[in-house]
Amino acid sequence: MSQQTHSLSQLALQKFKKNFWGVFSLVFIGLIGLVSVFAYVFAPDASQHANQMHVTIHSKSPGFSVDMLTIPSQIKNDQSFLDKVFFGNKNTDTEIPISNYSINGNQLTYTEYASDGLEGVTKTINANFINQNSAKQYIKKVTFYLGTDKYGRDLLSRLLVGARISFFIGFVAVFISLVIGIIMGSLAGYYGGKVDALIMWIINVTWSIPTLLLVIAITLALGKGFWQVFIAVGLTMWVEVARVVRGQIISAKQMQYVTAARALGFSDFRIISKHILPNILAPVIVISAANFAAAILIESGLSFLGIGAQPPMASWGAMIKDHYNYIILGKPYLAVLPGLCIMLLVMAFMLIGNALRDALDVKH
Repeated sequence: MSQQTHSLSQLALQKFKKNFWGVFSLVFIGLIGLVSVFAYVFAPDASQHANQMHVTIHSKSPGFSVDMLTIPSQIKNDQSFLDKVFFGNKNTDTEIPISNYSINGNQLTYTEYASDGLEGVTKTINANFINQNSAKQYIKKVTFYLGTDKYGRDLLSRLLVGARISFFIGFVAVFISLVIGIIMGSLAGYYGGKVDALIMWIINVTWSIPTLLLVIAITLALGKGFWQVFIAVGLTMWVEVARVVRGQIISAKQMQYVTAARALGFSDFRIISKHILPNILAPVIVISAANFAAAILIESGLSFLGIGAQPPMASWGAMIKDHYNYIILGKPYLAVLPGLCIMLLVMAFMLIGNALRDALDVKH
């Protein structure tokens, strides 16, 4: 009969598996992560930042279809396959929504799409690249499954590509906060005295400044941009980690295994990294899950204020900013859908945090 393992990590894993919402949230976050990495593979509009604009079909309802004429460019696209997959296609072709067309020899006559019952402009161009046989290659019916935004961009593609910023800012911000928080908290908790007093003063000063205000100040100092926001959010979230680590180390350094390690002559670095930190990871993991959710909300707020990810980069917060006035103009889904995406992702991280808290609780 095989001996059953009853290690704390296995018991925690078994408890986590029994938590339906925890497992469901983990699967959901995994799917969002997959979409974030391969956003341009799933997005109908695979151009960089899903930024293909068609002003004539702006703010169209979900399921809207139109014939799209593609006029190839003379500029050669020398992108590699991996570059297209991860960063989008540098689309140099011209796309024009049309309502009807006719081909006569090398002449292509088309009528541009116009909404609200208006008649579009009719144009004739010399189209050597197109004939009756290849018309389907350059004129295709395009369906916008979630409609278009106020610039005529595919809303579904923008949502998929926008998931990348909201998802990865959690990882980058939490990583930065963990590195700084664990180092500062470990030093304060282990050495105490003046070191503790100095670090706690820094923590209290940082804690007293409103998070959004501090992020705005750091963002303005570093400049507007993608990575600047990631760093700014991470630099404001380390205080919670540091306080938790400090409290846990103050308790743990009184334990017998720490006394034994000191008696064996181990260095302070080894005692902290090899003996104390592995035993206090449970609360740090739980607070990291909460910080994931907080980072997503802060980034969304920054993008809404216009100092987060900059156009034409897709961001859920920026999409709400662009379309919040459409809530009273009869097309609320333009702002509600990105808001719903933020809510679901934040809720998933919070549910995982609750599930981890229950699973890692040794008292139950």
